[in-house]
Amino acid sequence: MKLKKTLLALAITAVSSTAALADINIGVSLSLTGPGSGLGIPMQKQLQLFPKTIGGEKVNLVILDDATDPGKGAANARRFVTEDKVDLIFGSCITAVAAAMTDIASEAGTVQVAGSPVGVPEGKDKWLFRLPQSNTVMGHAVVEHMKKHGVKTVGFLGYTDAYGQQWLDAVTPMLNQAGIKLVGSERFARTDTSVTPQALKLTSANPDAILVVASGSGAAMPQLGLVERGYKGKVYQTHAAATPDLPRVGGKSVEGTFVVSGPALLGDQLPDSHPSKKVALDFVQKFESAHGANTRNQFAGHSYDFQVAMEKAIPLALKKAKPGTPQFRSALRDSLETMGRTVFAHGVMNWTPADHWGYTLETGVMTKLVDGKFKVE
Repeated sequence: MKLKKTLLALAITAVSSTAALADINIGVSLSLTGPGSGLGIPMQKQLQLFPKTIGGEKVNLVILDDATDPGKGAANARRFVTEDKVDLIFGSCITAVAAAMTDIASEAGTVQVAGSPVGVPEGKDKWLFRLPQSNTVMGHAVVEHMKKHGVKTVGFLGYTDAYGQQWLDAVTPMLNQAGIKLVGSERFARTDTSVTPQALKLTSANPDAILVVASGSGAAMPQLGLVERGYKGKVYQTHAAATPDLPRVGGKSVEGTFVVSGPALLGDQLPDSHPSKKVALDFVQKFESAHGANTRNQFAGHSYDFQVAMEKAIPLALKKAKPGTPQFRSALRDSLETMGRTVFAHGVMNWTPADHWGYTLETGVMTKLVDGKFKVE
């Protein structure tokens, strides 16, 4: 009888231990093929360094390619919430793709941490958090730089999709307030191989500067088109272009380009007083140790910051609920909203229930391409 009781006690202990342990499943949708692959592949490379456990629980990453296609991104999100039963979704790195995933994640009560600056109607981002800086935050740095450099007129050359529109919406009132006249606005598709008509229209207006809104390797093509049309003014690029692909593809044609960036790639150029200097240096050291010298990438930095956020939020959520439950998914959202000031490689984040963007206007760092490298202005 004593032996039976001992065995029963051991069995109960084993069951209890098993019940206490539950894998944390994270669905990841990135553009590993298609025009957005220059963003998604570096993010995937950083995720190879993601910890196997957080808060004592095993973490599984389910990584799918969305092929830079909003329809595929939506399909991935549906699979995550219906088949994989994930606790959280990370992605996508392309704004239009991430936007297509948002309603699906929200309806399932699952946090989506986007690797792109997704804009949704006010009050509809209850389950959506963004790792990149908002276009308003980065646009502020661009417009302030234009003011300091005497820019009075500007042309806009951007994607036809959500990323381009959100930048246009964000920067137009800032330009107006700064007294800088927008003299032309031209758009192009991510899949376009030429912007000759658009470049002709903008160069004929001869603005002091042109803001190119594109991403990854695709950011070089429109600027090459402007140079071919003989444009000699200043060219600005957004933080989606702050990757080695811009100088690699653009070569000498992109020398002197002003590119707004988060601080993640610039740790060795930042003053010691900058809050992100230490974290940015840690990101670069770990990424380049794994993938080689001079491979640092802004979008890989977002994956690094995703890890920082998860290592802070998941232990908080585990105090409230077990993974695999609606309660845990809600606890993750609450933890992200209340984890407080958190230093990322890309700046200081402070998500709140009222603000799922989190960064301040001081976040954007203006750089200039000099000899193919991003130099802090």
